[in-house]
Amino acid sequence: MNTIYHCFPGGAFKVLTMSYDDGKVADRRLISIFNKYGIKGTFHINGGLIGSDKTGQRIPAEEIPSLYQGHEISCHTVTHPTIARCPLPMVAQQVLEDRKILEKLAGYPVRGLSYPNGSYNQEIVDMLPGLGIEYSRVVGNTDGFAIPEDFLRWKSTCHHNHNLLELGKQFLELNKKQYLYMMYVWGHSYEFDNNDNWELMEEFCSMMGGQDNIWYATNIQIVDYLNALRQLKFTCEGDTVYNPSASPVWLSINNDQIVKVEGGETKKLF
Repeated sequence: MNTIYHCFPGGAFKVLTMSYDDGKVADRRLISIFNKYGIKGTFHINGGLIGSDKTGQRIPAEEIPSLYQGHEISCHTVTHPTIARCPLPMVAQQVLEDRKILEKLAGYPVRGLSYPNGSYNQEIVDMLPGLGIEYSRVVGNTDGFAIPEDFLRWKSTCHHNHNLLELGKQFLELNKKQYLYMMYVWGHSYEFDNNDNWELMEEFCSMMGGQDNIWYATNIQIVDYLNALRQLKFTCEGDTVYNPSASPVWLSINNDQIVKVEGGETKKLF
């Protein structure tokens, strides 16, 4: 029997993604590092706090579209409350109002979230799909590289102050192509200013960038791609596949052939 494996774009079997909260001005320096090494990030922003900080520590609205171009703008609620303590209708408003503000700036549907203060409960999780939210990040570290089973409780590999370089080296050394691996790093860009350790992120991105077997993606790109893989339709023999999504996907055939299946394509595999 032939063996068919899902792959990330280009036939990669690893993905790296970064997740940073609050939309503070230190994002400028962080994004310059990401762009230098081809790293992709998701930035969770409180739409209602844009321009409200008299200290000038938040990215102004007029800068947001250009600064975050090539990365992802995502929700963090409109005013950053501890939402598990809030009435559920107010939580819905926090998410929807944040989406409205951010979508006007981003120019596309904003479909992700990180829980403010790490606060959430089952009622909130159950409500999010109805609010157009397809993933949400919790706090904490897994110290691992598995694909999450629940994207509405998406826990990262590590905060950048938690064994970042050691875990990065472990990720680079992974070579068993029968698995898919993900490294997910989170934090706040202003922490690098507070801790005077920007060299940590520079070293990490320099080490991780430019790897042929790593896909560099935003949070929503990962969700969309995995959903496209799940929609694939195979014949009983597995010799032909139909891709009903609009996005191309990649497959590994018998561990020695990488096949790209275009959106809408029916493709003979062997």
